[in-house]
Amino acid sequence: MKPILFVLLCAVVLNACSEGSSDSVSPGAGTGGSTARFTVAGNNLYIVTNTSLQAYDITQNTNPKLGQKTKLGFGVETIFPYGNHLFIGTQTGMFIYAIGPNGQPSFVSQYNHVLSCDPVVVQGNYAYVTLRSGTACRNPVAANVLDVLDITDLRTPKLMRSYPMRSPHGLGVDGNLLFVTEGDYGLRVLDATNPLDIREVQFLTDVKAYDVIPKQQRLIVTGKDGIYQYSYADAKQLKLISKLPVETTL
Repeated sequence: MKPILFVLLCAVVLNACSEGSSDSVSPGAGTGGSTARFTVAGNNLYIVTNTSLQAYDITQNTNPKLGQKTKLGFGVETIFPYGNHLFIGTQTGMFIYAIGPNGQPSFVSQYNHVLSCDPVVVQGNYAYVTLRSGTACRNPVAANVLDVLDITDLRTPKLMRSYPMRSPHGLGVDGNLLFVTEGDYGLRVLDATNPLDIREVQFLTDVKAYDVIPKQQRLIVTGKDGIYQYSYADAKQLKLISKLPVETTL
């Protein structure tokens, strides 16, 4: 089972929850991981393929209606909702689309970077993007970094700072805590109180982590051998609550 399937499972489990912010789309905003390829915002479902964004009206969940299809180019990987916007990660950058009153997305801006894997999460005036090298992203020499973008003006995202990482995969943010999965290397817990001076709080090396979903002091981690649940009530020390083993072919 691929890591993305773990994330989809988690997204389904948490689908009844809204995003962990009063700024999130409501009602019915889905909570998914940063590497998810679909999300629910309001009465709409959005799915990204390798080249496009497809919207569905799910006001009547037993009778979904096909909505607008938007071409995005190649290498589309992830989608993340925040406020009334969709943040779409691709191998060449990040797209920002506004969600209109009818649920149809409209282009706002695009941020470009070198060819690499690119999940994204957002909180407040900042977007956090991990860039990772690897054959899946067709650029073995790309930097492994966490980029912090200022999105105060959504029309002109600005790179503010980059932090070196080992092999960043997915990430999640809740309040002042930022979680970055480092694949076979583990899971980082970071203090992002000041996004321009992020500090490491904890680095778990006993879990091979690919994506995370933080919610109400509970952290769901999709790993190589299963799904982990941690408590981060104590920000300085994650506490393992449970593990659901899953046989994989990774």
